[in-house]
Amino acid sequence: MNIHVDEPLTPAGRVLVQPAMDQIINCVLGLDRPVGIQLVRSVISDSLIINHPRFTSLLVKDNHGRERWKKVELDIDRHIIFLPDAVDGSNDDDEAAVNDYIADLTVSCPLSTDKPLWEVHILPAHKCVVLRLHHSLGDGVSLLSLMLTMCRKVSDADKMPTIELPPSSRSDRRESAGKRFWKLLKMIWFTLIYTFEFFLRSMWVRDKKTVVRGGAGVELWPRKLATARFSLDDMKMVKNAFVSTTINDVLFGVISSGLSRYLDDHSPKPIKEGLRITGAAMVNLRPSQGLQEFTELMKSGSKSRWGNKFALMLLPIYYHTNGSDPLQYLKRAKMMIDRKKFSLEAFLSYKIGCFIMKCLGPKFVSSINYRIACNTSFTISNVIGPREEFMIAGVPVTYIRTTSSSLPHAITMHMVSYAGKADMQILVAKDIIPYPEKLAKCFEDALLEMKEAALKIRCEC
Repeated sequence: MNIHVDEPLTPAGRVLVQPAMDQIINCVLGLDRPVGIQLVRSVISDSLIINHPRFTSLLVKDNHGRERWKKVELDIDRHIIFLPDAVDGSNDDDEAAVNDYIADLTVSCPLSTDKPLWEVHILPAHKCVVLRLHHSLGDGVSLLSLMLTMCRKVSDADKMPTIELPPSSRSDRRESAGKRFWKLLKMIWFTLIYTFEFFLRSMWVRDKKTVVRGGAGVELWPRKLATARFSLDDMKMVKNAFVSTTINDVLFGVISSGLSRYLDDHSPKPIKEGLRITGAAMVNLRPSQGLQEFTELMKSGSKSRWGNKFALMLLPIYYHTNGSDPLQYLKRAKMMIDRKKFSLEAFLSYKIGCFIMKCLGPKFVSSINYRIACNTSFTISNVIGPREEFMIAGVPVTYIRTTSSSLPHAITMHMVSYAGKADMQILVAKDIIPYPEKLAKCFEDALLEMKEAALKIRCEC
């Protein structure tokens, strides 16, 4: 894919560079051993990054204030930051030290606009590298798919990691006209309901105040970061407890149960049963889910093309007292997500946003997104990563974790799966949630409880 000099940003890219919603993706790759500048430089020099149009262009503005990409000569050395010493000498725990480093980056360290909008931070003392990529370069699916072109399987050094997509939910059976008509009615009904709710959330309707809700200005508050670690086998065991359940259903069941646990332990006053806590979820709009073949992303006419092909969807969860059946959280999450799937909420939010931006500009759309963040309680995203271990330049990668710049939410959660594990980075405003490790433990315990309940069902069968 070629890019012309001074090509304008995409609509989504223009929103993501506005001050109110300026977003940087911070991706940490854990390594089997420390690496140095020369190895990182060699990997970048031999990769597709040096020829990729977005990674070799400056973000500039024309005389009318419209953001554009301007092709420049890439100086790789300006994009590599080497930190030979431990980033936090007071912390002997590598994970905690790296999380503290990332948490500081999410609030106070924007990317310089006098070079293409990406950096690589090398932390040899903690055996990891941090990739900082502006969200206007692409979404998580695009960027992770690009990264995999630099990787090779640990089991076969001559082959790239394979991309295994989730099975299609479409059925080959022909449905009756009556069933198709009923599905159409449900799609129209749920689309109307959720689109109207989306409009209200962008205006004045907001979640009730709790010990986990943020608001305007919270994006500037100091941050803390913790990691919740899940086993994909555990999530799959819970998934198999009910027919047609997905990993995303399990994830939202875990979040619902975990937040209920946290609120039970930390709320100064009793909470009303069934209290709604609304999340803003990032939804991939590409025809096929999961990671994409890089060649398909770069085709000019591809429906899975490179860029930010995601939309915002509101996903509510509900507080319930501890002690209830753990699988009830999963049932409620599945019911909610199934209804959302029937609607066109995500598609319409993307299309309406593009239309409004053409009429009123990216600042107006950015202000709407900011208001929605202020009126909801958390952000959540989930990217399906490779199922097999891979290496970069012969160095095995032990984990992949990612988070983004802080938002008005007090909680921002990003989960990436890799080689049988799923790590969720939980970024919090530390003045609201001073101990995010406790919140991470609530999520981990919630999954284990669901697993035990699923095992009981299997044994009874």
